[in-house]
Amino acid sequence: MFNEFLHDPTMALFNSSCNSFPIYSNLFSPTKKQTCHTKLKSAAATPSFLAVFFEAADHLINTFIDPPRTPTMDPKHILAGKFAPVSEFPPTECSVIDGALPTSLDGAYIRNGPNPQFFPRGPYHVFDGDGMLHAITISGGKAVFCSRFVKTYKYQIEKLKGHSVFHSLYSGFASLPGVAARGALCVARIIAGEYNLGNGFGVANTSLALIAGKLYALCESDLPYEVKIGSDGEIHTLGRHDFAGKLSLNMTAHPKTDPETRETFCFRYGLFPPFLVFFRINWDGEKQLDIPIFSFKDPCIVHDFAITKKYAIFNENQIVMKPISILKGGAVVSASPGKVPRIGIIPRYATDESQMRWFETPGLNFIHFTNAWDEDDGNVVVIVAPNMLSVEHFIEDINLVHTSMEMVKIDLRRGTVVRSRLSVMSMEFTVINTAFVGRKNRYVYAVMADALQNMSGVVKLDISLSKGDDCDCVVGSRNFGPSCFAGEPVFVPRSSENHNTREDDGYLVVYVHDEITVESRVVVMDAKSPELDIIANVLLPHRVPYGFHGLFIPECDLKKL
Repeated sequence: MFNEFLHDPTMALFNSSCNSFPIYSNLFSPTKKQTCHTKLKSAAATPSFLAVFFEAADHLINTFIDPPRTPTMDPKHILAGKFAPVSEFPPTECSVIDGALPTSLDGAYIRNGPNPQFFPRGPYHVFDGDGMLHAITISGGKAVFCSRFVKTYKYQIEKLKGHSVFHSLYSGFASLPGVAARGALCVARIIAGEYNLGNGFGVANTSLALIAGKLYALCESDLPYEVKIGSDGEIHTLGRHDFAGKLSLNMTAHPKTDPETRETFCFRYGLFPPFLVFFRINWDGEKQLDIPIFSFKDPCIVHDFAITKKYAIFNENQIVMKPISILKGGAVVSASPGKVPRIGIIPRYATDESQMRWFETPGLNFIHFTNAWDEDDGNVVVIVAPNMLSVEHFIEDINLVHTSMEMVKIDLRRGTVVRSRLSVMSMEFTVINTAFVGRKNRYVYAVMADALQNMSGVVKLDISLSKGDDCDCVVGSRNFGPSCFAGEPVFVPRSSENHNTREDDGYLVVYVHDEITVESRVVVMDAKSPELDIIANVLLPHRVPYGFHGLFIPECDLKKL
């Protein structure tokens, strides 16, 4: 295994940036940069007494002290069928089985998602798997497909040992016995030098973002990992990135880049005050100062946010994080039905939180934002997003979560909030033409989500049809068939240079899986047509499990990575 590890094409890059393992001092701090071959080799040698003891303790915890107690926490149940993990797959040419790929799609469509390298040993949540990137690179009407893990610190440690080591964040610490036993085992492993949490423990499995001309794989529990797509379609991990030492701990998996200024706005959240920290990264990659938001009352899951030309917008929702609840037999992350959610609005260039304004919004729980913009010279803020109606199921059984697409108008002068529903259909993973991020847009695309694990098609909304009251703004749809399910689509403009084209003049690109034929394909649709007509079907040589978020990078930008 070690020889294979050394010959991994990303290993040289990993060696140049990885850190040696600490023994007793600075257990949670990044260690000094140096060559890792010696330490890694010793870890891969014959297991020591401590290593055997740790494995026995892990088995005891997962089998007797805190085993998976429900099917929604049991990896044998979760990682089956459409969610079953897949192995890596080298760049391979694909067959275009229907239609043709237009030249304006030359570039790469990349999607991120959880795919555990090794089968989990204890309780597991669908959010926990190692990040795997699935990329289809298109050039001259031909397509090349590739799947690779993001080579995170966690991935490297577990690959070397040949089994899972790090515990599930969402379900491994969901009970008092689990916290006590796994917490003690984690500390023991750190003291023994098996790993250093200061080097990160995230899985980079949630999304991708282009920030200052570099491509990053993201998850909100760690720093970003820089990746690139080679000219042959190969995916490379370049390493963990801290923006010249100015970014610590973690950042959101949903940064927002202003299409005009090219600034990227970000945040991080955590268990300890300040529960929310806002910051931005300049167009040249220079991270600016943190703005701690102490008026954020409770630690909760802040997965996404929105920007306008003037403001950044946050949702303090009902999915709370309360470690103390473990003592009462509860979970660290849970729903708090009695809490009144709030929307917070702060100027984009604020130097502190003194201008932060909060508005109570009962029952409003945004996990994802679609878009937001200013009206009336910045005195009114408009937000479009799917509101999670059954928040209590978010952690326990995400398949039971339903949403309602809403438009929220906040009058900053009057302090009023007006909400309207944009569709009766449950939908998620909404996307827009990214040239309209922070600007008033007309069209939204989303997946039909009667159950978040069974997304049968995509819909198109014309939100200009909303006049402030409830209405159905769906103007187009495409169902992929009774056994076919999709993930989040991406919108690709037909021309990135002609800014006078229609907002919806482009393509929708999405991964679709047929559960009967067990085949995956990439479907390209005409985003302007009412029926979202299919332009091309690309049969993939490898199954793509259901995942999270992705993006499209034009060929001209791909060459600059």
